Amino acid sequence: MDGTVSTAYLLEVGDLRTQFRTDDGVVHAVNGVSFSIDEGETLGIVGESGCGKSVTALSILRLIPEPPGQIVSGKVLFQGRDLLSAGNQEMCEVRGNKIGMVFQDPMTFLNPVLTIGRQVAEAVEVHLGLDPKSARKRAIELLRMVGIPEAEERVDDYPHAFSGGMRQRAMIAMALSCSPLLLIADEPTTALDVTIQAQIIDLVQQLRREIGLAIIWITHDLGIIAGLADRVLVMYAGYVVESAQVKDLYRDPRHPYTLGLLASIPRLDENQGNALTPIDGTPPDLINMPTGCPFHPRCSYATGRCAQTMPEMRKVAEEHMVACWVDVPQASVVMVQEAELEWARRPA
Repeated sequence: MDGTVSTAYLLEVGDLRTQFRTDDGVVHAVNGVSFSIDEGETLGIVGESGCGKSVTALSILRLIPEPPGQIVSGKVLFQGRDLLSAGNQEMCEVRGNKIGMVFQDPMTFLNPVLTIGRQVAEAVEVHLGLDPKSARKRAIELLRMVGIPEAEERVDDYPHAFSGGMRQRAMIAMALSCSPLLLIADEPTTALDVTIQAQIIDLVQQLRREIGLAIIWITHDLGIIAGLADRVLVMYAGYVVESAQVKDLYRDPRHPYTLGLLASIPRLDENQGNALTPIDGTPPDLINMPTGCPFHPRCSYATGRCAQTMPEMRKVAEEHMVACWVDVPQASVVMVQEAELEWARRPA
C-alpha cells in the first residue's frame, strides 16, 4: 500500500468529508471529522440518528456506495498507511482481517441460505488460508468464545434459528475471526433488550481484555458509553462538536448538545424521578445546512456569532476539546482572535 506515514496511532482520521448526491441536492453527511485511536483503546462515538456516525465508520472501511456516495477529502491512516488511496484488493485484505466490523442489524448482513458456521469459516479461509476442515474447527472455537451454547451443534444452524442476541454474537465471532487489531461496532445492541445488551457489552469488554484489540463503539446511548469507552466523540450534523476522556465528558460537559444528550438519560442517583429534558427542535437538513454552528437553531446559549461562523475545535482542558463559541459553565462568549482563526484555517 502506498503512502506509508510514520504515526504513533493505530488509526488516525483527519478532516474526513463524505457526501451523497441525490435528486434533491448534496447531503453533507460527514464534515471534517478528525480523531485517532491507540492500540487497545476503546473510543465511543455518540450522537442522534443521522449525525454521521455510521457514515464515518463506513468511510474508514471504504464501504460507501459510489454513486451516490463519495469520500470527498481527508485521510484515514491505519498503521501509518492511507486507506483512502489503497486499491480494492488491498482494502479487501484490510476488511475483516485487520479491521473487523459488527453491523447494527445482523439479519441484514447474515446470509439466510448459508449456515452460521459457513459464514464464520469463510473469512478465515480467505484471509488465513485455512482448509475447510480447519476453518470449521476455527468457527466452532469462535462461536464458543463469544458464548454460543453447544457450539458444535449450533455451527450448522441457519441465521433464522438463532435469537437476536445469538445472531449478534455470531456477527462478533465473524468480526473477530482473523484476530483484527481494530473492531468497529456500529450500534450492535440497538435492537436487543436491555438484558442481552448487557451481555453483549460484557462480552466485548472481556474480549478486549483477553485479546487487546482496539474498539470504536458507535451508539446514540451515552449510558452505554459510560462503562465501556476510554474516550468519547460527540457528533452533530456530521461534525465532531466535543471530544474528551469519558470521565471528563460526564463530569464537565462543555457543548450545549452534549448537555442535552446527558439531560435525556434516565438517572439512578439522587436525581432519579426528575423529568427528562428533551432537546428542542429537530436535527438540521443535511442538504440545506444552517449557516454557522448547525446546532444554533436548537441551542439556548446561542449568540449572533453562532449563526454566522462555525467554531473551530478548541482546548478547554487536558484532552478535552469543544467546538463552541460559548463557555457553557459561565454562558459567556469565548473571544477568539480573528488572526488565530485565520492561522488555524491556513492551508496545510
